[in-house]
Formats: sequence, structure tokens, C-alpha cells
Amino acid sequence: QMQLVENGGGAVQAGGSLRLSCTTSGRPFISHVMGWFRQAPGKEREWVASINWRFGSTDYADSTKGRFTISRDSATNTGYLQMNDVNAEDTAVYYCAAGVGGHSSRRYNYWGRGTQVTVSS
Repeated sequence: QMQLVENGGGAVQAGGSLRLSCTTSGRPFISHVMGWFRQAPGKEREWVASINWRFGSTDYADSTKGRFTISRDSATNTGYLQMNDVNAEDTAVYYCAAGVGGHSSRRYNYWGRGTQVTVSS
């Protein structure tokens, strides 16, 4: 089993920044991909970004490319999502997940409980 816990959500003004973290425990993470997803009220869960834990390669959704940065600290088994220049469309519950990678939530087996991000204008 693997446990993931997100932190760092909260309220932020449009144009501001926020950093989310995802701490993992349980099974070793090195063979997995960490993905960040978000879900806004009334919308489907949306892939945001992902990072290959072993190689550090990253991938971003078009809506977040250039504004968000995903990273990881292998020593502490913690992943991060740095969110810059946020806007109202970024308001959602953000989830971190572990799996084989890709853009579909079905490719991720382990999920955190989520952290709320609210962007105000």
C-alpha cells in the first residue's frame, strides 16, 4: 500500500502563487509516476502535470504549462506543485496520485484526499 497526503492548499489572489506538496509513505515510490490532478465543482477530474520519479522527466497540461512546475525530492519522498500566476480557472480540489503515468486518472492506483485551492479576483 502507499499513502499520499497533500498540503499547501488555500486561498490566493489571482496572479499569485501557491506551492502544494505531496508526502508519500508505504511502498517505495521510485518505480512510479506522480501525477497531480484537479477537480472543480461540476467538472470532471483533470490531469494537471506528472513527473517520473526515477528520471525526473515532467509533463504538463496545456492549461498549466509555463505557469506550474512539478518537482520531487527523492530524499524525503515528497512531490511538489508550484503554481504561479494563478487565475480563477485554477480553483479546484487538487489531488496527487501515484501510478504508471499518463493523462488518465485510471492509470493511477493511489490517491491522496485532496487539498482545496481557491483563487479570488
